[in-house]
Amino acid sequence: MKKATLKLAALVLLTGGASTIANAQVSSTRYNVVTSAVPFLRISPDARSTGMGETGIATSADTYSNFWNLGKTVFAKKHGGVAVTYTPWLNDLDLKDVYIASLAGYFKLDEQQALTLGLRYFSLGDIQFTDATGTDIGRNKPREYAVEAGYSRKLGAKSGLGIGIRYINSDLANGTYGGVTYKKGSSVAADLHYFHTGLKENGEGFNWGVTLSNLGSKISYTNDNTQKDYIPANLGLGASYTKVFDEDSKLTFDVDLNKLLVPTPDTAASAQANYRNSSVVKSWIDGLTKSPSGDSKIREVTAAIGAEYWYKDQFAFRAGYFYESPLKGNRKYATVGAGLKYNVIGLNLAYIFPSGSGISRNPLSNTIRFSLNFDIDK
Repeated sequence: MKKATLKLAALVLLTGGASTIANAQVSSTRYNVVTSAVPFLRISPDARSTGMGETGIATSADTYSNFWNLGKTVFAKKHGGVAVTYTPWLNDLDLKDVYIASLAGYFKLDEQQALTLGLRYFSLGDIQFTDATGTDIGRNKPREYAVEAGYSRKLGAKSGLGIGIRYINSDLANGTYGGVTYKKGSSVAADLHYFHTGLKENGEGFNWGVTLSNLGSKISYTNDNTQKDYIPANLGLGASYTKVFDEDSKLTFDVDLNKLLVPTPDTAASAQANYRNSSVVKSWIDGLTKSPSGDSKIREVTAAIGAEYWYKDQFAFRAGYFYESPLKGNRKYATVGAGLKYNVIGLNLAYIFPSGSGISRNPLSNTIRFSLNFDIDK
C-alpha cells in the first residue's frame, strides 16, 4: 500500500470494512449499522471456520477453539496443539503489506483442564496521510493486535466452561492532525464461554454452545474522554449436528448466530452526545434490547451456516454461507474450504467467493487463506 493516499477517516473505515462504510452512507435511522472500534476482532481467525461460513461456536474442538468457544478446548482429542493462519486483506487491490495473521495454542493439563494462548495481528500497510486540501502531512504504519489467554474446565462428562482475558492494542495514527492529537488505543476484555456435547461414542449427535466475548472497557485514540469507542462485545449461539455414515466418513452441519452488544447509533442530532456516554455494562444491555429507530433487534443478528465432510479423518471438504441484513451492513457471501491431516500436521485452506460491489463488497472477497497446525501428543 506504498502509494495509497488516505485521510485519517478513511483509515478508520478501512479497518471497519463494508459495515462501517455502509453506516456512513445511510441517512435514515432505520438503516443504522452497528459498528465498533477494533473490528478485526470480528474477523474469522482461521481457515477451517472460514470454509464453513465462519461458524465455530459448536464445531468439534481444535487448536483455534480459544477464539470461538473456550469451553470446548478441554474436549480436544490431542494433548495440545499449535496453529498459525495468514490472510491477505483487500486481495482484489493487490495490496501486499495489508494482512491479518493469527497464532493459537492449547495444552491440556489433564482430562479435566486446559490452557490456551492466542495472538491476532492486523497490519494495515504504509499509509500516507493528507489534509482536506490533499497536502501530505505525514506517513504511518497502522497496526492492531490482541493477545489473549484462557482456561477451560469440564463441568461434567459432556459440558465445559471457559474463561479468557484479552489485551487489545490499536495503533492507527500518532501525532496531531487537524488540531487533534491521536495516540495508541488500548483495552482489556474478558470472555465467558459454555459448550455442551451430546455426541455418542461413534461421534454422532448434537453439540451446542453459548459465548460472551470482548466484554471490556472502551477504547480511546485521543485525550478527549468524551470520544471513547465501544469494542465489539458479542453474544454468540451455536449448534452443530454430526452424522456418521461409517468408520471412514462423517458429515457435520453447523449454525452460528451472533449479536453485537454495542448500542445502535441514533442519527438524530439531539441523541449524538448520549451515544458515547453509556457505561460499558449499559451499552451491553442497550445493544441487546434498545433500538433508537424502533426497528427489530433481530435484524442486527448475523447468521452463518456451514458443513464439513471428513473422510478417514484425513481429508476434509467444507462449504458455508454468511448472512447479514441489508439494513445492517448487507454482508452476504459463500465460502468453501478443504483440509488435509497427516500424522501430527494439518493444513486447512478457505476461499471467500467474490460478492457485493462498492460499499457492500467484502474486503476478503476472492481471498484464499490458509492455516497450518501441529498436534502435540503425550
